[in-house]
Amino acid sequence: MKPKIMLGAVLLGINLIAGAQQEDSLDTERLVKMVSLSEVIIRSDLNIARFIEQVKNDTTFYKAFRNLHMLNFTSWNDIRIKDKKGKIKASLVSKTRQNRSAGCRSMEILTEKSSGNFYDENGGYNYNTAEMYAGLFFTKGKVCGENNIVKGIDFNPRNLSGMAKHKEQLKMLFFNPGKKIPGIPFIGDKINLFEPEHARYYDFLLDYGDYEGQSCYIFSITAKKDLTGGEKDRIVIDSMITWFNIKTMEVMARNYDMSYDAGVYDFDVHMEVQMMKFGNYLVPKLLRYIGNWDVAFKKRERGLFTATLFDFGE
Repeated sequence: MKPKIMLGAVLLGINLIAGAQQEDSLDTERLVKMVSLSEVIIRSDLNIARFIEQVKNDTTFYKAFRNLHMLNFTSWNDIRIKDKKGKIKASLVSKTRQNRSAGCRSMEILTEKSSGNFYDENGGYNYNTAEMYAGLFFTKGKVCGENNIVKGIDFNPRNLSGMAKHKEQLKMLFFNPGKKIPGIPFIGDKINLFEPEHARYYDFLLDYGDYEGQSCYIFSITAKKDLTGGEKDRIVIDSMITWFNIKTMEVMARNYDMSYDAGVYDFDVHMEVQMMKFGNYLVPKLLRYIGNWDVAFKKRERGLFTATLFDFGE
């Protein structure tokens, strides 16, 4: 490459990066103006722009779940599938123990009781809710060579298909709520609530509070109550409330509600996640999920589960 061409390419790259940074900065400035602050926050003289950037780029929530791959822990698992009348038609209640040794982890079932057609004839799961839960908390066989590094990890479901693609999309929805999810018809960009064009449909509130004795920033994002029917079709996340540790900015708890009706599919989901510290590790200790899904050519699925994690060890 000739020197002038090379220099031009470098300058173009610098300009593109600078332009992207300037746009991100502008988006943050717009968001800052949209955030309502409690009196306590106003008096604290908190740098709101920096706070917003930390929220947008948070990795502590995802890392907490990656930390589970590094530890021993016990889990109470309660998964229930209900019919349209609200009666339980399939369920699993079990107690499992993950053991990690020599860089590998495996799981033993301590107790288990299932009902209905929770399992298929091959021992697999008959329901997506169970499949998703297993992907988060169950280990099949021995898994080795893992780490809890999150920097540089990019969820990308584009090259996947079937359940593998759905799992990747679920991870994005679960670990990066508020960011665009490729590959989901009709809603991919609507979930990106930190973009000004979508943020205008929400009320943002930053307050100060307490989470199990720890001082936290409480950041609430709630869909505006006076939205028109057309505007409601532009949102997917109905509300998201996150508790950030003031000293570390780690996510200590998060509740969120999501719903959407695209005609060919619809869903209504509520999730609650509570975290705790085990030594230097931030880990989930409780996760509750209630979901109602309907996908074309498949039966509607009404599932709920609770994962209770405890007795952590290295």
